[in-house]
Parts: sequence; C-alpha cells; structure tokens
Amino acid sequence: MKTLSRIIAGTMNWGIWDKNLSTTEMAHLINLCIENKITTFDHADIYGDYTTESQFGKAFSESKISRDKLQLITKCGIQHTKGRENKIKHYDYSAAYIIWSVENSLKNLQTDYLDALLLHRPSPLMQADEVAEAVEKLKSEGKIKSFGVSNFTPFQTELLRQKTEISYNQVQFSATHHEAMLDGSFDYMQIHNIQPMAWNPLGTVFRENTEQTFRLRQLLATLVDKYHVGSDIILLAWILQHPANVSPVAGTVNVARIQQLSKAHSLELDKQDWFEIWTTSMGNKVP
Repeated sequence: MKTLSRIIAGTMNWGIWDKNLSTTEMAHLINLCIENKITTFDHADIYGDYTTESQFGKAFSESKISRDKLQLITKCGIQHTKGRENKIKHYDYSAAYIIWSVENSLKNLQTDYLDALLLHRPSPLMQADEVAEAVEKLKSEGKIKSFGVSNFTPFQTELLRQKTEISYNQVQFSATHHEAMLDGSFDYMQIHNIQPMAWNPLGTVFRENTEQTFRLRQLLATLVDKYHVGSDIILLAWILQHPANVSPVAGTVNVARIQQLSKAHSLELDKQDWFEIWTTSMGNKVP
C-alpha cells in the first residue's frame, strides 16, 4: 500500500459543481499539487453529478504525469438522481454494484488501479459479507490497493473490519466540527491502525458568521501575527498535530494557497495555542 501524502487534494469542486475547470486548468492544477508535495487526489464517483472523475482522467492523461507520481482515492455507493436514472437518492453496496462502480471509475480516471476505495456513507442495508466479497475480488485483481470507509462510526467500521481490512475513514473534522476526537472515532482508528482523513478541514470558520466563527477569527488574527502564516495554515496545523495522524483533504484550487499548504507540515503550535483554538470554538474552558 502506497503512503498517501500528508495533505490530500480534494477534487469535489474542480468540475461542474463549482470551479468548472478546463482540461488544461485541471492538468496544471494536478502538476502544481504534485510540485508542492500534495500527491494524493480524493475523488468520489458522484462529484460533478458523475462527471468530475472523467474530466480529471482526461487532464491526467494529457498531463503525461507518471502514474507512480500520484495516488488516487475514490468513493462509491451514493446513487443520485442527477446523472443517473434513479427516482430517489439512495445507497447501493451490493457486490455487483461496488465492482461495477470501481471499474467505471478506473475507466473515467484513465488508470489501472485505485490506491484506495472508500464507501462514501454508511447504509442501513449494507451487508458486510457482500462488501468484503467485492473488496477481496477487486484486491486480488489489482484494481484497488486498499479499502476504507467515509463518515462511518466506530461500530459501523467494526462491522466491516470483522470481514475485511479497513485502512481509512474519511470523516468531518475541523476546528468548528471536532466531534471525531471526542466521540471515540479517532481513538478507535488509532487502536486499529486506521488512517483518518478530514473532509472540510477549515470547517465553517470563513464561510459562516456565527458567534463561534467570530470568536475563532478573532483568535486566529492574533495567531497569524505570532506564527507568521495564514489562518488556513494554522487550522491545518491544528489538525495535523492530533496524534491520530489525520490527513486533511484540502479543496482549494487557488495557486497561492496550494503553494503555502506545505507550511502546515512544519508548523507546530504551542500546546496552549492548540487548546485555545479548541476551547474558543467550544466557547468554554476544558473541564
């Protein structure tokens, strides 16, 4: 299993859902990420209503980047009404669907294998034996190198872990959404050597105006002066400092920001500053 980059590039907004990047722009962005030590790219079949994977695949092919220079993650399981002939949004984790979805993603991404396949969200109808059957088949055929989940609780993860190896769980985690370090999720992952990934690692700090985000922005303004880096770097460093070895999934396409992200690797926050970010978010002291 290849090691993923410490910070992961999230592609959710690269396509028609937001930035609508051209093939040339995507190819440039892939190169830019790799040049800045962000070599892992996080996908899901559903992104761009099932179109972003193929757009990325075309850009990757035209970029002529060697496959061994990057790692590709994708997620499957969500059946949407946009881009598919479904009457209602639902989840499908039948063995046949998982296998079909992976083979479709491989074709779209123009690659022979995925470094990691994740189940996108837990389903109450998920049968662990059937998932394991699909995973083992895909591994034996070399189509996926590793397997994990996304947004699964410890018990939901354990149900699958009893049947097949779980290497990753991608969960929401940030200074504004820190439940994963309090509800046993990160503890469970450390016990079982499962790599956490954090989606939306900046949380709502810069996207919402609430009492919580106002407090955090005030604190971050003082920390920016202390550490001489941007607020986003401080928030990523806060995540990276957690002992669960969390990999943030950064969705920015801004060139200047991508070039700065690596600073989060080397920034070690003073322990009291780390706690101040957390307690400022909560609005109260630790017990």
